[in-house]
Amino acid sequence: MTSATRIDTDRFLKDVEAAATAAAVFSEVTPVAEGVRCKAKDAAEDAWYWIVRDGPTWMVRMATPDRWLSESIEADLMHHGDPMEDLIEEELVELGHDPRTDGPMPTVKHFRSEDRLYTFENPLPVDGAFAAGDLAAATAIARRFLLAYEAAFRQLGDMAGGDED
Repeated sequence: MTSATRIDTDRFLKDVEAAATAAAVFSEVTPVAEGVRCKAKDAAEDAWYWIVRDGPTWMVRMATPDRWLSESIEADLMHHGDPMEDLIEEELVELGHDPRTDGPMPTVKHFRSEDRLYTFENPLPVDGAFAAGDLAAATAIARRFLLAYEAAFRQLGDMAGGDED
């Protein structure tokens, strides 16, 4: 990694962190190695949203160590029949995402990670913006995906907290 890339990455992450903080939808926003982690505000159990580099790829993810929280999300998805990609894409469009210029909605993977987190994630379509040196565009895309994840997941399972009764 060149020092110019490092500076751009640092700036990108600081801009994403500032955007996440300004959105005021997370209870905590924390810089982490190669990423930004945002704690879900009202989830029944710990859940985190991330913008993070995984190898050469920037990812957006929602992860929780709580199996029951993950299962409550899965149950809502099965009950309503909407694919996760559709729910996130609806939120992206509300936030001004244009698939023609910002990239199409990638497939969302759902799995249990090696560090035992129940994870939903997809790659961020920021490669073009980074290649063009357009960090403002990359930050805008990351911000929209982070906020779209939060808005979509907040409506599922026990992510909004409270009682089911």
